Amino acid sequence: MAEPAIAAHGVRKTYRGAPAPALDGFDLEVPRGTVYGLLGPNGAGKTTAVRILATLMRLDAGRAVVAGHDVTTQPAQVRQRIGLVGQYAAVDEILSGRQNLVLFGRLNHLGRARAATRADELLERFGLTDAGGKPVAKYSGGMRRRLDLAAGLIVSPEVLFVDEPTTGLDPQARQEVWSALRELVAGGTTVLLTTQYLEEADQLASRIAMLWHGRVVSEGTPDELKATIGEDWIDLAFADPEQAGRALPAVAAHADGEPRTEQHRISVPVRQRTKALIAISTALAAEGVEPVEVNLRRPTLDEVFLDLHRKQGDKQEVAA
Repeated sequence: MAEPAIAAHGVRKTYRGAPAPALDGFDLEVPRGTVYGLLGPNGAGKTTAVRILATLMRLDAGRAVVAGHDVTTQPAQVRQRIGLVGQYAAVDEILSGRQNLVLFGRLNHLGRARAATRADELLERFGLTDAGGKPVAKYSGGMRRRLDLAAGLIVSPEVLFVDEPTTGLDPQARQEVWSALRELVAGGTTVLLTTQYLEEADQLASRIAMLWHGRVVSEGTPDELKATIGEDWIDLAFADPEQAGRALPAVAAHADGEPRTEQHRISVPVRQRTKALIAISTALAAEGVEPVEVNLRRPTLDEVFLDLHRKQGDKQEVAA
């Protein structure tokens, strides 16, 4: 089996004066040549994990290896093999796109000629050749983010850490960034992605780890995580909340999990879609309630996240 691009075992980190550790036995294995999503609520430890893996912060306990090198004992070797793209663009708006990339190349100890050549290669790779001579201040949000990704690839990293890559971007710009990340992975780069957009993780990541209070509490492919809250969901909409209230007992009786309600809508997880749909339709007809809309769908990562949040909250209440 190939060595993972990133491996962390039992990593712990506590900030001075903090009431609880930021990472509390953090474990992670990221296969090479994949996009791996790291998700969790604010304060779960995502940023701390990335900082430790990128050698920007020392761990208190445990071990982490990136691109075959230990982050504690071999930080220089790790830095030679990684790229880091933060939440906000780190490029200079006054300089042109090409000047920015040449500058990053020089800061990474490339010779003058090699830095210029590398800048041109990356401008072409990210579809920015025509805009390369323009000041970054004139770039769109998607163009700036692509330029930021290009800057993170100046040294052709084996592993790229990307934090919130599309925050604040419009849908078209988000698609541009997604395409750029897919191209990177197709070229052999491993991407560790943190994002607040669960749809983004669903679109890009081949595997996802969900953090809760500094520990991975769920891990798998997007489909595996969705399957934990039911293979399928049935959504029903009624004419008004009163009808939805009358329908709820009949719908809940044939659900394979806890129903979710919102005003005049009911959503339930089911394992056998056809059988459940027939049973719910029959029960509603017996109650004299007719839905105005019925949809059968797969669960979303948003629902996985909310279910995880509820379960972990229940565990904390029991422990207290």
